[in-house]
Amino acid sequence: MKSKEIYDIFSTKKTTHREEPPHKVIVDYREKNSLVVAKLMKLNFEIKFRELKVADYIVQNVAIERKTVSDFLSSMINKRLVKQLEEMQQYKNKLLLIEGIEEQELYSNKDFTSGINPNAIRGFLLSITLKHKIPIIFTKNEEDTAKYIYLISKKQDREMSLVTKKKATTKKEQLQFIVEGFPGIGPKTARKLLEKFGTIQNIINSPKEDLQKILGKKSEIFLDLIGREY
Repeated sequence: MKSKEIYDIFSTKKTTHREEPPHKVIVDYREKNSLVVAKLMKLNFEIKFRELKVADYIVQNVAIERKTVSDFLSSMINKRLVKQLEEMQQYKNKLLLIEGIEEQELYSNKDFTSGINPNAIRGFLLSITLKHKIPIIFTKNEEDTAKYIYLISKKQDREMSLVTKKKATTKKEQLQFIVEGFPGIGPKTARKLLEKFGTIQNIINSPKEDLQKILGKKSEIFLDLIGREY
């Protein structure tokens, strides 16, 4: 006797789950053993290894140069990074990721272990953003780097699908964008500063002690920059 399929009439309505299509990223073959690649695979990335003459990762139309803190410092000393920054100018959208900022201090006034004066590092960071026009993002570790690449791929997808519309920037976004322009200040920190002080002028005029509560050691960089002569 042929059995009949039994349906559970008390079960909830079945919903279909649409699996997210894989994101595509081109990775320089020298990054093959990086933990970033493993993290990207977990984030459903389709990875294509190539010999990239410029940059380490290309997501959509964004060229990304990835440096660990130690690699950043050494490439600054031998001036290899300057050449890489110049080569990246052929891309309209480019980005420098400095990885491991919480594991290794970028500059220290105590021991100068990197052999570079901290102000020289600060000046070089400013040169990257102001002269070479390349944004800098500081990430905690390989997983944090992968998450940034993931968000870039998502952001580009949305922008590509809405090319016929021009998104207006709100006043709050304009203020946050300006505050994020300071070295070491990301979106989350920028929002905290604006929520506490209200205006950019109040942030600049606020006491060092109040800034330290939010920025910590980075408050010294902030104060040095806003007080520096042209």
